[in-house]
Amino acid sequence: MRARRVGATLVLVLVLALAVSAAWAARLDLDDDDDSGVLDELLAIDEEAERGGLDAGAGDDGGAAEAVRRAQSMVLVLDNDNARRAVEDNAELLLLGYAPWCERSAKLMPRFAEAAAALRAMGSAVAFAKLDGERYPKAASAVGVRGFPTVLLFVNGTEHAYHGLHTKDAIVTWVRKKTGAPVIRLQSKDSAEEFLKKDQTFVIGLFKNFEGAEYEEFVKAATTDDEVQFVETSDRSVAKILFPGIASEEQFVGLVKSEPEKFEKFDGEFEEKAILRFVELNKFPLITVFTELNSGKVYSSPIKLQVFTFSEAYDFEDLESTVEEVARAFKTKIMFIYVDTAEENLAKPFLTLYGLESEEKPTVTAFDTSNGAKYLLETDINAKNLREFCSSLLDGTLPPYHKSEPVPQEKGLVEKVVGRTFDSSVLESPQNVFLEVYTPWCVDCEAISKNVEKVAKHFSGLDNLKFARIDASANEHPKLNVNNYPTLFIYPAEDKSNPIKVSKKLSVKDMAKLIKEKLQISDVETVAATDNAPAPENVKDEL
Repeated sequence: MRARRVGATLVLVLVLALAVSAAWAARLDLDDDDDSGVLDELLAIDEEAERGGLDAGAGDDGGAAEAVRRAQSMVLVLDNDNARRAVEDNAELLLLGYAPWCERSAKLMPRFAEAAAALRAMGSAVAFAKLDGERYPKAASAVGVRGFPTVLLFVNGTEHAYHGLHTKDAIVTWVRKKTGAPVIRLQSKDSAEEFLKKDQTFVIGLFKNFEGAEYEEFVKAATTDDEVQFVETSDRSVAKILFPGIASEEQFVGLVKSEPEKFEKFDGEFEEKAILRFVELNKFPLITVFTELNSGKVYSSPIKLQVFTFSEAYDFEDLESTVEEVARAFKTKIMFIYVDTAEENLAKPFLTLYGLESEEKPTVTAFDTSNGAKYLLETDINAKNLREFCSSLLDGTLPPYHKSEPVPQEKGLVEKVVGRTFDSSVLESPQNVFLEVYTPWCVDCEAISKNVEKVAKHFSGLDNLKFARIDASANEHPKLNVNNYPTLFIYPAEDKSNPIKVSKKLSVKDMAKLIKEKLQISDVETVAATDNAPAPENVKDEL
C-alpha cells in the first residue's frame, strides 16, 4: 500500500512540476539578462521531490499553490473530449503522451517540463499539453499516441514525432528547429558567454551581414539537422568566445562539444550536405558512453566501423586514456564506445553475440554496421594491440569473429561440431557428412535429434558416412547460414559446397532411404554396415 501511495505521489509531483514550469516561465532574450529563476525553481521542485520532501497534499506554501492554480489554466490537460480540438486550435502544440505505470514516462516528464519552461522563457509561442494515454485511449488514438512515452509536435495540424534524446536541451533544440527558429543569433559577448553556460554541443557560424550563398547553405543545414543547435554571429569577437581558434577567416563554421576534444573546424565546401556530414561525423565524443537513451543514435551513426570496450567502471578508469589515445588517431573513421558491464541490459545482448556473456574481464569488440560483421580483440588490451586491431579493421584485413564452443575432446556416434571445427569436421572431411543444426530452445529439435541418432546407428558401420550436429546458438561459421531449427543437411564428399537439405518431417525410414539414394549407398553396403554394428530392435523395426 505504501509503495502505491509513493508511486502515485511521484506521478502527481511530476505533473505539478510540468504545470509550474509553464506558470513560472518568463520571456528571455539571449542578448539581455538571463531570467534563470524559471529553471532554478523548477529544478528545486524536482530535487525536493526526489528527496521525498514535497507533500502533494500540503497547503502551507501559498505561493507554490497559487502558481499551480495559475498554471492549470495554461497547460492543456487532454482527454477524449478535447484532444483533437486542442490540435486544431493551436498553431503549435507540444504534446506528451504518458502512462502512470510507465517508468520511462516518469523519467521523461521532468525533462519535458524543463524543456517546456525553457521554451516559454525563450518566448516560444508553442502551447504545451499532456495526455494520460492509458486513461484516455480514444484520445491517444486520435492524436497519434501509440506508445509510452510519446512526444509529438503539431505545427498547423501536421504531426512531427520526436525520436531524439530524452533531455531538456535535445527537446528544446528540436522544437525550435521545427517551429522556424533553426539558428540562434548571438551579437554580444554577454549573450555568447551566457550561451556557453548551457554546456551543450553546437555549431557556430561566422558570416558577415548574414547573407550570401554560403550563409544560405548554413541555414539549410541548420534546418535539416534535428539534433544539434546552430548559432550564428557576424561579430568576430563574439565568435572567438564560442570558438577561440578562429583566425582571420571572413566566414567560418565549427563544431563545439563539451569534452576534451572540444573544437572541430569545418574545412569543406560551404554546402548543406558537406556541413551536415561534418556534424554527423564529429558530434560524438572520442569515447561515447553507451546508454539506453543514445543507443539509437549509435546504431544509426554514419560511422559504420564501431569499437566497443566492455568493462566495469573501475576497470575502465585504467583503460580510458589508452582507448582515448587510439580513438584520437581514428577520429571520424571509427567510433569508440564504452559499455559498463554492470548495466546488464546494455552489455549482455552484445556479449551474447560473441558467446562471452559470462566474461568478467574487460573485452574489446568491433562491429561493421554496414554488413553486420563482428570482430574480437583476442590479445591484451594495450595501445599497440588496440591500434593494430583498429588499423586492420579500417583496411579490411581483420578476420571476422565467429563464436565457438571449446573443441570437444571425444567423438560419439553423432559427432559434436563447433565453430572452430566446422571446416575440418564438415567441409574438409573426406567423408559424406549428415549434419543436424539445432538450438537448445528449439521445440522440435529433441525429437528430430532422436531420429537422427537412430539413423546414425543404422549406418554406423559405413566408413564413408558420418553423422554430426552443431548448436547454432553457441557456434557460428560464415558458410553456415541457418535461421530455422532444426535444419538437416547432407554434405556429399565430392561436393561440400552444395549441401542437400533434408526435410525434418521425414520418418526414420524415409530419412534412411533418402541418404541411400543421395549418396548412392547400395543395399549390400547397408546390410554389411548393419551386420558390423547391429542396431537395437526398435531401430530395425522403424527402418
